[in-house]
Amino acid sequence: FKTLFSSQHSSTCSASIHQMMCYGDITRVSASGASEKTSQQDRLGYSGVEASEKMAQMDSGRMNKYKSKINSVGSQCGIDPALIAAIISRESRAGNALDDGWGDHGNAWGLMQVDIRYHQKEGDWDSEEHLRQATGILVHFIKRIQNKFPNWSREQQLKGGIAAYNMGDGNVHSYENLDAITTGKDYSNDVVARAKWYKRYGY
Repeated sequence: FKTLFSSQHSSTCSASIHQMMCYGDITRVSASGASEKTSQQDRLGYSGVEASEKMAQMDSGRMNKYKSKINSVGSQCGIDPALIAAIISRESRAGNALDDGWGDHGNAWGLMQVDIRYHQKEGDWDSEEHLRQATGILVHFIKRIQNKFPNWSREQQLKGGIAAYNMGDGNVHSYENLDAITTGKDYSNDVVARAKWYKRYGY
């Protein structure tokens, strides 16, 4: 789903570094990691945080090619670069799962897999323009969750926004069951675990 709002909502970002924390601290978000279904991508034979970290590590060589773009977009959008890297890892395995920039049977574009059924694609699949568009979509959903669940902590709202990036904010009903219908039933838990790994390794 990843994008259940029309592309008129400008998804460009303009944020200063001090705004980064207004979306919460990714290192303080709880995460149970990858489901067995997700970890089977790499035939790991185990699931959980360990599997998320292993997949993040597997993608890290490719990810380094995009590090300067990720850092740039992170500072523009007020989103931790480690979280952008984690979504890139989950969505496209840092480009390795794409066919000429396309994924999801031709419905999604680029490193962060923008759903072209809801958006016009912006930029090349591995461009800063694409990363800015997709991160803008993530910010949109975090803000939607902040408005929808004002009593949640900033970290809970951040995790809810990550789940909404995958399935739309209309499908977020409770914090306890955030991943009940996300892809692999683990999207936010896997992405957060990968983000913590990237955070430890220089993002």
